[in-house]
Amino acid sequence: MSITELDSAGVTSAAPRDTDLAVQAEGLVKVFGEHRAVDGIDLAVRPGEIFGVLGPNGAGKTTTLRMLATLLRIDAGRASIFGVDVAGNPHVIRQLVGVTGQYASVDENLTARENLWLFGRLQGVASSRARRIAADLLGRFGLEEAADRPISQFSGGMRRRLDLAASLITRPPLIFLDEPTTGLDPRTRGQMWDTIRGLVAGGCTVLLTTQYLDEADQLADRIAVIDHGRKVAEGTPDELKTMVGNSTLQLLLDEPGEVPAAAEVVRRVLGAEPVLSPERGRLNVALEQADQAADVLIALRTAGVSISSVSVAKPSLDEVFLALTGHGTDEKETEDR
Repeated sequence: MSITELDSAGVTSAAPRDTDLAVQAEGLVKVFGEHRAVDGIDLAVRPGEIFGVLGPNGAGKTTTLRMLATLLRIDAGRASIFGVDVAGNPHVIRQLVGVTGQYASVDENLTARENLWLFGRLQGVASSRARRIAADLLGRFGLEEAADRPISQFSGGMRRRLDLAASLITRPPLIFLDEPTTGLDPRTRGQMWDTIRGLVAGGCTVLLTTQYLDEADQLADRIAVIDHGRKVAEGTPDELKTMVGNSTLQLLLDEPGEVPAAAEVVRRVLGAEPVLSPERGRLNVALEQADQAADVLIALRTAGVSISSVSVAKPSLDEVFLALTGHGTDEKETEDR
């Protein structure tokens, strides 16, 4: 069903209908008891882009996605998908969205081909057409040779690819990917990244949640950083990196115990707070201008602080996240289960 056909299908509109946006959310809130898992998040996702939602475990990423996918009720705020109100027309939203969760939802006792056929039938696809779609998807995701093997014999990467294939049976224009590479080895992660890029090249829009900074940096056209249920920043990867300086001085000290003394030198010379990794003897210092590195190095030598290695590089998303939240994305919190 096309967007035009949806518009004539008796769709009610309780939220602003901006069909120029794939996802429009304003002030989304979700409360579990006394815990506000999502606390007033706004999102605007454009058609044809990969939009990343970056944050640690428990930040509210999955809860936000579940509300947009109609899997959880929206407690406050409003949202629309291609102009269709999420709360008012959940049955229409489910035709527009494909969802791949953190864990594969396939049946262990069935083969890959049988799983895809079954998902097609559950979505109202005729049996013969479901078989054709299954064969096509198995080819597109490199699973032809394993098509008739039970899922119990699949690797983690193969399961993730099959789960993603299942979400594309009805070719939805919007794909929600919730932590799509969790638990995968680096090689398989790279394969999944290529698959996700291929989806966008084929005309899909992707909303991606992740706690992996490198994944957001590699894939996302724009990123919303969320923490404790709130959006704390949004922009392209380069725009976010610019927030913490034009470049970063990275220092490795000979003696980890000298990190406090080195940090004090940086504060005195630049008037800025460095990002510290005391146990590794590392400091990262945001620089407005790259030549400020020389001032810091001269001051450290004068103070008698020994340096093992030094480099000046563009800021990473790690530094952005630390600057915005005061902690890394590996911090564990409690989200809804």
